[in-house]
Amino acid sequence: MNIEQQAFLNAYLATLSDAERQAVPETIAEYFCADEYNANECARLIDQGIKRASCSLKACYEIENEPYPQVGRLTVVLNWAQQPVCIIKVTEVSECPFDQVTAEFAAAEGEGDKSYAWWRQAHLAFFEQEGQALGVPFTTQSPLVLERFKKVYPLDNHETEQRSA
Repeated sequence: MNIEQQAFLNAYLATLSDAERQAVPETIAEYFCADEYNANECARLIDQGIKRASCSLKACYEIENEPYPQVGRLTVVLNWAQQPVCIIKVTEVSECPFDQVTAEFAAAEGEGDKSYAWWRQAHLAFFEQEGQALGVPFTTQSPLVLERFKKVYPLDNHETEQRSA
């Protein structure tokens, strides 16, 4: 994390109790997707509370030697320029084959028209391209890691009222 990203995270951590800070298993800073338009769009959708889920190829964690996501992990969501937009907390991690992702999960991803058909078409293309780049064959049976999350910082007045109700 750079200084700006760490300062953004520290501002959120300062709002937590010692026990809440101790319970955070990991903190990272990253943008979503692999291109400028989609990284900025995902950051906007997350910040607005529209995008509440994401998925990735399970094989990527092994190939790229990345830690598997954990419930409670905090992510400083970045735009393409590496600037912090908001912070999310992972609330659920699960696995399933690509072709068993539900329409409800696709809608929670909040992208496109939020339909399962849009999600499937966009993600088929993305995972096929990602698989090729990593040298991993992708099929509709390939396992995905599904993450659900909630935006925890910054909260506008409407979000604060909803969370305290």
